[in-house]
Amino acid sequence: MTGTPRIVVLAGGVGGSRFVLGVRGALRARGVDDTAAALTVVVNTGDDIWLSGVRLQPDVDSITYALAGVNDAERGWGRQGDSERVNHELQEWGAGWPWFTLGDLDLGTHLARTGWLREGLTPTDVLERMSHRWDLGARLLPMTDTEVDTIVVLHDGTRLHFQEWWTRHRATLAPARFENPGIEAASAAPGVAEAIAEADAVLLAPSNPVVSIGPILAVPGVREALCSTPAPIVGVSPIIGGKVVRGMADVCLTAIGVETSAAAVAALYGSRASGGLLDTWLLAEEDDALAVDVAGLGIRPLVRPLWMTDASAPSSLSASAERQTALGEAALAAAGV
Repeated sequence: MTGTPRIVVLAGGVGGSRFVLGVRGALRARGVDDTAAALTVVVNTGDDIWLSGVRLQPDVDSITYALAGVNDAERGWGRQGDSERVNHELQEWGAGWPWFTLGDLDLGTHLARTGWLREGLTPTDVLERMSHRWDLGARLLPMTDTEVDTIVVLHDGTRLHFQEWWTRHRATLAPARFENPGIEAASAAPGVAEAIAEADAVLLAPSNPVVSIGPILAVPGVREALCSTPAPIVGVSPIIGGKVVRGMADVCLTAIGVETSAAAVAALYGSRASGGLLDTWLLAEEDDALAVDVAGLGIRPLVRPLWMTDASAPSSLSASAERQTALGEAALAAAGV
């Protein structure tokens, strides 16, 4: 391939942010100087929430901070070196949620975003403006400009915002289903369908397939764009050795009747040849035996090292970056880019 490749990544959460870093690193290693022109990231906004009068976009911020190099890599969310004085003051006033921590620098982001939204900017406009502060090396697009927060419905009918279920209860309350009220009337954010249509490769990050990638695919127009793009679609398994790499994706998969396995998640996305999404599925070396099952779905399996950090011991930032870039390179190579 000659010229600058056009790569689209669908992503959300910490796994998504690390994968996006890896793809950007792989592009730079290939000598692509203007990675912002090469890499478009469609970000899940189903995690978004209004809290204490400000609009929070956790996945948007996680990916933005990671690309900017200002994220708290140890916690997996927020800004590095942040303080929590304003959060403590909010708690003294009985405002917000006592179990949902907002850092001071993070609150600065939320306040700026909220001000712009109240001035009439769309989430797409806001994210573009946010991107001007740092050299992100990627174009970020929200999945939609419509508010479609994720609601968790428990078996007794109780309805919780995803953030309360995830952060306060740590996904210990068994969900009956997940809903995104209003998503049927939403539309893909400006530029999303066009980026997918013009892509040389589309990559599904190893994000939670139910609450990170699922809402993106549920936005009217996104799945249709994916099904019609001439670009190869490569997915990266978020399951390694029958276990989630991070978070509680296993609880989410169980709620929708899907086994926590790399092959089962591939089946959830489905083969493009059979009306699904995937052309190729990257599996971890630990799941080599499942390659035949994936092939049986009509999806090309590729077994590669998928760990983006050292699974057994703390690793340096440089070592993690090398692993991330290696996975990004593997995904690009799998797409023939």
